[in-house]
Amino acid sequence: MDIIEIPLSKKKILLLTIGSFAFVFFGVIFIIYPEKFITFLIRSEEFVRIAGIASVVFFGATGIYGIFKMQDNKVGLTISKEGIIDNTNATSIGLIKWDNIETIKTEQVMSTKFLLIFTNNQEEILNKVSGMKRKLMSANAKMYGTPISITANTLKFDFDELEKIIMNRLKEAKE
Repeated sequence: MDIIEIPLSKKKILLLTIGSFAFVFFGVIFIIYPEKFITFLIRSEEFVRIAGIASVVFFGATGIYGIFKMQDNKVGLTISKEGIIDNTNATSIGLIKWDNIETIKTEQVMSTKFLLIFTNNQEEILNKVSGMKRKLMSANAKMYGTPISITANTLKFDFDELEKIIMNRLKEAKE
């Protein structure tokens, strides 16, 4: 089994970071001038202000993460005979062994596709992480049934091709 190394796409990360800071900018505008965004659907300045605060907090965090990820020189994703070494996002946990993977499913939210990795050691995985990473992974587990997800959004690679390779490698590892 050949080792496949897929690099991070600095261009994609830069675009995601710029997009995050654009949402921060508009969030600040919502906070400062909530009255300008009152419509027949949204009648509460407080709601607009809360949406602005949520935007600043969430997209500020993703923008800062993007800045740090731009400095990351590690390989984005490695597929080997041992398993998958994930370094694609904020909830990446490193090596996911083929022996621990039960199944992989593809999910899509709006235009973003991602792989959900279902393992036989989810509690062990969650116990290895703490803080914000644990909270994000726990939220992922509640929403999708697994704390592990892999996306090609930060990779120099096509998602459909990535999905095909990982599914084939899992099948080979299980044989």
